[in-house]
Amino acid sequence: MGDRLPRPRDADPGGARSWCCSSRGWAAILRLVALILIGYAVAVILLMFFEESLVFFPSPYPQGNWSPRGLRIEDAEFTAADGTRLHGWYLPRADSRGAVLFSHGNAGNITHREEILRRLHHVTKVSVLIFDYRGYGRSQGKPSEAGVLADARAARDWLARRENLPPERLILMGESLGGAVAVHLAAEGPARGLILESTFTSLPDVAAHHFPWVPVRLLMRTRLDALSKIKDYRGPLLQCHGDQDTIVPYELGRRLFEAANEPKQFITFAGGDHNDLRDVSYYEKLGEFVAGLE
Repeated sequence: MGDRLPRPRDADPGGARSWCCSSRGWAAILRLVALILIGYAVAVILLMFFEESLVFFPSPYPQGNWSPRGLRIEDAEFTAADGTRLHGWYLPRADSRGAVLFSHGNAGNITHREEILRRLHHVTKVSVLIFDYRGYGRSQGKPSEAGVLADARAARDWLARRENLPPERLILMGESLGGAVAVHLAAEGPARGLILESTFTSLPDVAAHHFPWVPVRLLMRTRLDALSKIKDYRGPLLQCHGDQDTIVPYELGRRLFEAANEPKQFITFAGGDHNDLRDVSYYEKLGEFVAGLE
């Protein structure tokens, strides 16, 4: 009666505890993975929701210097096809080598390109219209891909009327995002010449460089695909890019250039970053390019 029963050999309380601890460990790992995936999904959704805010960085009026010295500026006011009221600055020149429509980048407004205008007018010796996209400067509305392209078309029409020229006799020029806008205009109809500064192949390509952990090429709605458009432009092209560009990688500029038709030329700014002001010699080269246009 007092004898103890022998314990079965497979009864191992320690092993049961080990299995229990192991299962709890896996559960914790799975919870961590789930949290990471949820966080990733939320981040991607937020990027998609705020996409246009991450692409366009407008500075509305009165931000900027609206009374620049040494520039005889005319205010240009015109309307896009959808009725949006737009504003720009026009700098006429009596002995102009040509009329340039300048499309600026995705940040600021026309006032932040004062020194560029000065050099184009005085050194390159051209008449210039620079305009603000909707939501920038004194232009009404909110920017979007379709909107900025409509704004550029309206600006081109205004400049053609003011210069008493057909639109195909205008020189299209753009920096960064504005370069993609200029490519779209040039692809839609002839232009006397096309000048691109620090321009990309497409916005998703730029976003993929800055957000490599997000499938932006699949998700982005705003594309401004210059690479697919530039093949439709068959006039003279002058393109430049800094080889230390931290915003739009130099390689994207080269890819865009390689896809373009002849005649074309490429200028590399050694050590140049995205927002560097180009020196006077560059604007002298622009003058030579414009003077050589038919």
